[in-house]
Amino acid sequence: MRHFKRRRQKLPTEIIEIDIQRLSHDGRGVGNIAGKIAFVQGAIAGERVLAQYTGQRKQFDELKAVEILKSSLDRVTPPCVHADICGGCAMQHIASPVQIALKEKVLHDHLAHIGGLSKYDTITPMLSQTEGYRRKARLGVRYISKKEAMVVGFREKNSAFLAEMGSCAVLNTAVSALIMPLRDLLVNFEGRMALPQIEVAVGENAQPAATGDHLADQVALVVRHLEPLSNHDAAALVAFAQQHELQMYLQPKAADSIHKVWPEDDIERLYYYLEDFSLRMAFHPVDFTQVNGELNRKMIALALDLLDPQADETVLDLFCGLGNFTLPIATRCKRVVGVEGSEEMVQRGFENARANSLENASFYSADLTKELDEKTWAQPIYDKILLDPPRSGALEIIPRLAAFRAKKIVYISCNPATLARDAGELAKHGYVMTQAGVMDMFPHTGHVESIAEFVLR
Repeated sequence: MRHFKRRRQKLPTEIIEIDIQRLSHDGRGVGNIAGKIAFVQGAIAGERVLAQYTGQRKQFDELKAVEILKSSLDRVTPPCVHADICGGCAMQHIASPVQIALKEKVLHDHLAHIGGLSKYDTITPMLSQTEGYRRKARLGVRYISKKEAMVVGFREKNSAFLAEMGSCAVLNTAVSALIMPLRDLLVNFEGRMALPQIEVAVGENAQPAATGDHLADQVALVVRHLEPLSNHDAAALVAFAQQHELQMYLQPKAADSIHKVWPEDDIERLYYYLEDFSLRMAFHPVDFTQVNGELNRKMIALALDLLDPQADETVLDLFCGLGNFTLPIATRCKRVVGVEGSEEMVQRGFENARANSLENASFYSADLTKELDEKTWAQPIYDKILLDPPRSGALEIIPRLAAFRAKKIVYISCNPATLARDAGELAKHGYVMTQAGVMDMFPHTGHVESIAEFVLR
C-alpha cells in the first residue's frame, strides 16, 4: 500500500495591504482581498496593515500583520515580550475593554443565533488581574540540537514548534521565574530528548495580599519522561526542587504513574482558599482546578448570588469536580449533592467536605451523558441546580434535568456555543433565561467563560 505525503501548501509570497473592518470572534482582524474574506492575526478593526499569507482556504484567507500602517486607538503595547511569537495569548495587543466587549458580543451573538434568545438582562462582565493570573499550565519541552538549547513554554502562533521564551506575563510570577532555570537545568540532562512536557500547578498562600489576590505558597512540577531517568537526571531534579522549594513529581507513563519524589512525604496536595466561605480546598497537582484563582472566587460568589440557596433547600451540583461550587453551596443550604464523572474527583470532594467539617454535602460518580441512576441521586428532590459542564455542554442531560422541575438553574459555561444550544433546549422545557454575562477567566485569549440564570416558567 502506497503512502502519500500531504504537500505543504504553497502560499503567495507578496505582502498585502489591507484595511481591517472588524474583529472575528477569536480576536483576528477581518478584511477582504478581492472580495474574499481575510482573517489577519495581530490586526484590529479600523487599522490598515501590511500582511503576509499564513494559509488559504476555499472560502477565506489567513494572514498575519507584519507592519501597522494606520494604528487603532485600541492598540496597546503587549505586556509580554514574547507576545508576537508565542501562541499562548492571541489578544495582548488589544486594549482590555475591547477584549471584554468582544467576548460579550460572542456570547450574545451565540445566544441569539443558536439559542434564539434575546430577552434577558446582561450581567456586568466579571474581571480580574490580566497578568500573572494563571496558576495551572502544561509547558512543552524540547531540545533543539542545532542550537544546543532547551526550550520550555507554549507553542508558537500557527506552528507546532515551541516558542523560545524566557518568561510569561500571564503565568503566576513564581512559575514564570522558573522558565529560564528549567531551561538551564534540562539542557544538561542525559535524557533531554525524552522530556515532552512539564505540568505546573500553584498552591496559594492562606492570606490574600494587599491587592486582594493570593500569592503563590507552593509550586508543583510534574515532569513527563518517555524513558527511565538516569541517576544523574533524577538527582538533578530533586536538587532543583530543593533549591527552589518546589514539589517535584515524575510521570513515566500514564497519569496513574505520577509519583512524588520531593519532598519525601506522603502529602500530595496543594491548596486554594475561598475566604468568603471559610473554605480551604485541597487538590492534587494534576486535578482540574480553575486556572485563575481571583476570578474563580468572584465567579463562585456570583453563582451563589444567582442561585440564592436557602437554609431549607436541597441543591444539585452537576459536573462538580472536587467541590469548587458544591462546598460553598453547602455553607448556605440544607443539603447539596455533587455529581461528577471522575471517581477520583468524587473522593476529593468527600475529602474536602470532611476537612472543612461539612456534613451536608454528598458526592456521586456518574457518566452524565448516559441514563441517570434514579436509585441514588437522580430524583426530583432538588429546589435548585447548578451545572458547570465541559466544552461539549450538557445537551444529553437536559431533558432529565428539566424533569426535576427545580425552580432555578445556574449554568456556568466555558463554551458560549454549547451554552446557547443548551439554553434553547431549556427554553423548550419551560425555563426562561433571565440573565447572562461573561467572566474573563483567561485574559488576552479568545476563551469565553460565561454564566446564565434560568427560572422555571
